[in-house]
Amino acid sequence: MENKKQVETIAFSFIGVIVMFVILFGFNIVSSALKVRIDLTEENLYTLTQGTKEILKELDTPVTMRFYYSRSSNDIDPQLKNFARRIEDLLTEYREYSNGHIELVKVDPKPDTDEEDAANLDGIQGIQGRTGDMFYLGISISCLDAKVSIPFLSPQKENLLEYDLSRAVSRVFQPKRPKLGIMSSLPVSGSGPVNPMMMQMGQMPPQVPAWAFYDELKKDFDVQDVEMTATEIPSDIDVLFVIHPKAISDKSQFAIDQFILKGGKMIAFLDPYSFMDAQQSSAGNPMNRFSQQTDSNLPKLLEAWGIKFDTQKVLADLSFATTIGRNNQKSPAILSLNEKGINRDDVSTSDLDNLIMAFAGTFSGDPTGGLEKTVLLESTEDSQLVDAFMVKADISASQVTKDFNASDKKQALAIRLQGKFKTAFPEGSPEDPADESADGEEESGPKPAPNHLTEAESEGAVVLIADSDMLHDQFCIRRLPIFGQQLISPISDNLNLAQNFSEQMSGDVNLIGIRGRSTMRRPFEVINQKRVVAEESYRTKIKDLEQELQDANTELNQLQSMKQEEGQKVILSEEQRKTIENFTKKRSDTRKVLRQVRKDLRGDISSLENRLKWINIAGMPFLVVVSGISLAIVKRKKVLSK
Repeated sequence: MENKKQVETIAFSFIGVIVMFVILFGFNIVSSALKVRIDLTEENLYTLTQGTKEILKELDTPVTMRFYYSRSSNDIDPQLKNFARRIEDLLTEYREYSNGHIELVKVDPKPDTDEEDAANLDGIQGIQGRTGDMFYLGISISCLDAKVSIPFLSPQKENLLEYDLSRAVSRVFQPKRPKLGIMSSLPVSGSGPVNPMMMQMGQMPPQVPAWAFYDELKKDFDVQDVEMTATEIPSDIDVLFVIHPKAISDKSQFAIDQFILKGGKMIAFLDPYSFMDAQQSSAGNPMNRFSQQTDSNLPKLLEAWGIKFDTQKVLADLSFATTIGRNNQKSPAILSLNEKGINRDDVSTSDLDNLIMAFAGTFSGDPTGGLEKTVLLESTEDSQLVDAFMVKADISASQVTKDFNASDKKQALAIRLQGKFKTAFPEGSPEDPADESADGEEESGPKPAPNHLTEAESEGAVVLIADSDMLHDQFCIRRLPIFGQQLISPISDNLNLAQNFSEQMSGDVNLIGIRGRSTMRRPFEVINQKRVVAEESYRTKIKDLEQELQDANTELNQLQSMKQEEGQKVILSEEQRKTIENFTKKRSDTRKVLRQVRKDLRGDISSLENRLKWINIAGMPFLVVVSGISLAIVKRKKVLSK
């Protein structure tokens, strides 16, 4: 009887395994047929953003994705192989969401084959492996006669992978070269306004070259200058650059307003104090920088959007203070932004490391209904707003540093507004004072412009940056004369910022909504936090030690100066000896404390790491064993009770 029960138990267990296998197999078949996938990763690694889905929905022409991957190579790093697998998964998602308009072709370019020649013809860049063979990991996307290639897909840029792919699809589907309009009160295109005093003296200024960012944009875009007094923005412009719109008229703001409502996009560099404008105004008379207007704003538009920009205040940040001058003095009003102030989650700023902003302002306020605000650049909490007049008098802002009082609040230096914009001029085009009626009586109200729009039909986007000086060569590049030609060497990522904004804003509006993809990097945050706390304590001890050393040296100097007899200069007094002994003892004690801090730090981290390892390695097996034993005991009791 007992043997029969054992046989039945084994048989039922075997049948149960088979049934479970059939259920799982059937579930996979059904889910594959329905093309339903569930992304259970915390970072949503296998889920396309809504912006990409909208771009794929618009496809009505076949697009070919040729994925070149040397999968048969024996010289592949395991991490690179895993990265290639994630790329394939992502490309599969593109194909599934394209409603059949994307054809995915996977190519293994083995050495000395037609596939390798095809990779080279498509602009795919191979890297040489340890064996000497070329390794390929790139993609070529084509539609009709248009083609865009990504020569090498780097794991270091994995967070931008979806954006790069979607941008490439958008470019081949709509291959038109974007057009940028440049509207500025500064001579960004070169050869600015001539100084009247120099003309009276018979002197003509030398030709001023265009700013480097202007020349760089011309390589990838059709660039057209737009007058600051323009009352209409050309309809063929895709993106409007507005740079330091000093004293802009309401009519010109109305023109920008209508341009945005018609679907145009804008990138505006405003300024509470334009250093380059001040230099231009003070040519021949240095005092002009105090009397001439050097700030800029778009007051009507920003007010309608719910955004505030104070042209009387400049941001100072000790954490981003920049070293200037021969004395290596740090100016908190000239900001050198690093990763602490750059939005790593947005594709337009995620690959930037160093930005320079001079005498920047800040944006505040909540956008009006229908608009969403994204902060792209920001200060640290170790910052404060100071009067612009103070930095006009002293660009090093030395007095600001002495009287610095941190606000403990982060300030927005660059933002993006996205959504359906509404007009800032609901009553139509504003009239200039000179446009009053001939009989001296003012018109009863503004005259509505033909086809005057009050609200955008579709979503638009505007980027606002609180500094215009950052586009000048002085804060972007260094010009190097080599063999009679001028080469430029970047000193910051300012040029990349302007190009990133241009590329993002000039493409499909859905590109703006594509986020930077997360990666599988998961740091030990608790361990890192413990390390930061201990290192902060360590730095405090170092600071105290240096202060004690300085105090002791000061006291020794005072004692030495009190000596009267010449022969005592090399003889230590009893008081000096005691001072030195006390200092030596303090130094020794402090070093012991530092050693103990380091020891405690290593002990805490080692203990925490060991606990985590035991939990990860042994925790789950332990739970399984305990559960099994508990289940066996329960079943045993049931059997005995029968």
